[in-house]
Amino acid sequence: MRAIIEPPPEPGTPPDPLWRRLAWFAALGVAGTATAATLAWVMKALLPAT
Repeated sequence: MRAIIEPPPEPGTPPDPLWRRLAWFAALGVAGTATAATLAWVMKALLPAT
């Protein structure tokens, strides 16, 4: 079974491919934006109607 938390790579190990690193960056950006938008929508829904 693969460990959930992996140790750091050995010195001299080549980094992951650029497309994989950029995909992680994009996915984290989209997830952060979606989280902020959802939180803003929930907070607005909780405000009393005027």
